[in-house]
Amino acid sequence: MPPSNTARHAPAAPALVVGVRGAALVFPGARRESLSLGEAARRLGDIGPVIVCHAPATQRRLGIAGIAALDLLDLFAFARPATFCVPTPGGLAEALGFPKPATLADQAAVLHQATAALLGHLAARAPAREAAAAAWAMTRGSWPWAPFVLAALGEGGESPHSRNLTEGLRVWTRRGEWSEHAPEPPAGHLPVEPVEARAQLVKLLGGGAERRPQQVAYAEQVAAAFDPCESDGAPVAVLAEAGTGVGKTLGYVAPAAVWARKNHGPVWISTFTRNLQRQLDGELDRLYPDPADKALKAVVRKGRENYLCLLNLDEAVQRLPLRPADATGLGLVARWAEATRDGDMEGGDFPGWLVDLVGRRLTRDLTDTRGECLYSACIHYRKCFVERSIRRARRAEIVVANHALVLVQATLGGDEAHLPTRYVFDEGHHLFEAADKAFSAHLSGRETADLRRWLLGAEDRDRSRARGLRSRLQDLLELRPAMAEPLNAVLAAARDLAGQGWNQRIGGGHPVGPAETFLHRLRAQVYARSRDDRSPYSLEAETQPTVPGLIEAAVGLERALQLLEVPTRHLIRELARLLDDEAADLDSPTRQRVDGLMRSLERRAVVPAQAWRAMLRSLGEATPPEFVDWLSVDRIDGRDTDVGLHRHWVDPVRPFARVMAEQTQGFLVTSATLRDGSGDDDRDWTAAEARTGARHLPRPPLRRAVASPFDYPSHTRVLVVTDLGRDDLARIATAYRELFLAARGGGLGLFTAISRLRAVHGRIAGPLDAAGLPLYAQHVDALDTGTLIDIFRADQNACLLGTDAVRDGVDVPGASLRLIVFDRVPWARADILHKARRQVFGGGAYDDMLCRLRLKQAFGRLIRRADDRGVFVLLDSRLPSRLHGAFPDGVEVRRCGLADAVATVEGFLAPDAPGMPSRNEGSRP
Repeated sequence: MPPSNTARHAPAAPALVVGVRGAALVFPGARRESLSLGEAARRLGDIGPVIVCHAPATQRRLGIAGIAALDLLDLFAFARPATFCVPTPGGLAEALGFPKPATLADQAAVLHQATAALLGHLAARAPAREAAAAAWAMTRGSWPWAPFVLAALGEGGESPHSRNLTEGLRVWTRRGEWSEHAPEPPAGHLPVEPVEARAQLVKLLGGGAERRPQQVAYAEQVAAAFDPCESDGAPVAVLAEAGTGVGKTLGYVAPAAVWARKNHGPVWISTFTRNLQRQLDGELDRLYPDPADKALKAVVRKGRENYLCLLNLDEAVQRLPLRPADATGLGLVARWAEATRDGDMEGGDFPGWLVDLVGRRLTRDLTDTRGECLYSACIHYRKCFVERSIRRARRAEIVVANHALVLVQATLGGDEAHLPTRYVFDEGHHLFEAADKAFSAHLSGRETADLRRWLLGAEDRDRSRARGLRSRLQDLLELRPAMAEPLNAVLAAARDLAGQGWNQRIGGGHPVGPAETFLHRLRAQVYARSRDDRSPYSLEAETQPTVPGLIEAAVGLERALQLLEVPTRHLIRELARLLDDEAADLDSPTRQRVDGLMRSLERRAVVPAQAWRAMLRSLGEATPPEFVDWLSVDRIDGRDTDVGLHRHWVDPVRPFARVMAEQTQGFLVTSATLRDGSGDDDRDWTAAEARTGARHLPRPPLRRAVASPFDYPSHTRVLVVTDLGRDDLARIATAYRELFLAARGGGLGLFTAISRLRAVHGRIAGPLDAAGLPLYAQHVDALDTGTLIDIFRADQNACLLGTDAVRDGVDVPGASLRLIVFDRVPWARADILHKARRQVFGGGAYDDMLCRLRLKQAFGRLIRRADDRGVFVLLDSRLPSRLHGAFPDGVEVRRCGLADAVATVEGFLAPDAPGMPSRNEGSRP
């Protein structure tokens, strides 16, 4: 069926777009209506189904529970699976090649164009067996697009798949299997000469690219990280700060690629944010322009919890007779699974907005979030996305990973039997934070309940599909009956952990078992020591002195955990004996499965039980000096969500450095913000070595720095507003409103507290919308942070409010980000953990360093290209001059009133300024 004939298959429904203060309704005959929100909500009951873009967001803006809608994002996800699209009418227009709509009415009109284009796209590919089968399956969920999709595909009448309507969802039947290969030999140790790094960089840049001497210098300097190690346990470490604009990504990819090819071994490049992983993946197209070559030599690796689990999808499809409404969500996931590159549902080609459309249960909960993988016992093992990724990584030259996975792999083995010897840690300023998470221990209600569920499986089969340890070991018990005794002991001990409903029981004073009894007394101590137990925020307390009954409860729980740890170790030994005794008969997948189970038991049960027991013993003694312990009650909007005892390293990069010394030959730590700018260069480097763990290495690290090529004094302004009360939210909101209006959008508002963000958003969303400036906000809009940033990046008039995750994840070159407004000086939260570290790392100087780094990281978001212009505004007069080093040399930090700041923003970002959008560009009346 040709695309031109699809108009007769399109729904004869009006299109609706809703703004903050009004709505637009466009009918198929081009009739347009502008409505208030109240009028739009009332009209929906009279006109029947409407075409919308993002139905949940439309409902929230109208303030109604549900609407009869055909969500165009559903159709896009079906027709163009695994294809990037910003979830707005403008994003759909850009993805489909239409002009960007300006007004609300134009946006509504483009929904009709997009409908015809997407149905035409399907019709041009008819017959499409998999698409048609998926659409027929989705009819079970009453998917409103199904009749129009089936008509476009040339399908009519009774389903040819009526005997098995789930065929279109069973994507595993159409996936190829991965194959095993001989183990890779150990990598060599040949160095990378600076001239080799330079030559590879020139090749990556191509003939027409601009030559940046800073980038060449950087590539030559960081090549030292690939020098051969000269003594055992003393890897070569390079700390390299590269100012924004140096081009550090290709600068380190160049020597990494040379080393990988010369030594026939992989280099793992680790990042902290998913955003940088995506950027890196794109930059590797330069190294491997042939997609087939790239598929073999470059791999993005993440933890198992990031990938679609085919067994979870299979089980969800099997439950369709009981939950027919799930067919729509599962159909969209199945369409994506047919087209995805690697099955990554967190930051890969999976559209994050789909979670808001169909729910987490039918999207990201289909990953292995609880570590219940069956390995080779799974019927889909040979087609598993994770297993395929692991095997590709073993043979790749460049592996892009994240700090969390690298630390797990290095400390506990993870999925890799042979770890790489060379690493690049980009976003190296986050290593301290990543190590803090990796090497900490938390004895809490959630953690113990998760372990109980991992061991016992679903105790309420009607509410959960969790698989327990017995089901994962069942067939192996036949090969090794001696495992039955320790397995039964483990499962019996697991019942002493917190069970389903634990939070209500301990809150109500009716704990069950040793774990809940301990948590009940712990909660009592936190409430007793809290200054305001009615606060909406989380509470914490010192471990000493203890309230009556806490030590006794700790002793009881420590004994219960011993009864769990000891048989778990016994079970691991029995699995090891199985590998040894049946070495001649076990096939490779079974051996890998047993090895994986051993590592899982160690990581999920033994390690936490051992740490928890040590923490419990310390309650009656002194906490070891290298640790800090505390108690907490986590709260969300005044409601208790978790209760726990926590242990962190005072210096978490100490164990990180030990792991690096034991397992690597060399590594590079790089960032634009390794040094904080105290004014004393040697002190800055010493602090950087402390924050990255380099000071704990046997061999001193090499220090390297390449300054940014950008002309910051000419292209930026830094303003500190002095006439606002920092706790007067009405005046703070006024400042945000006036500054965003003066910049005509392109504003990023950063906040130190979620409550302040929400309060400001509620005050300024309407006025900005009336001025044609859409406002989006983390913790307000029900979209993941990555999607919010994509929306912000795509619209030069949009503004975005966020907290730390937005500050660290934004990479928006050009005029879409031209103003950053920070609500307060970002001092570290003065909690128990910070208090302990402050005493060790230098008192007030430590506070200053952290604050300078946060300001430096935030400012670094502002200028991403040589021709960018931007203004950084701090709405807090209490910025001490000793923190001015956070900003580049030559940039004046000017203190002024709000009116002066607004005038400066308006003038510096005027439409006639270089790189600024014109007055009418993309605006909405």
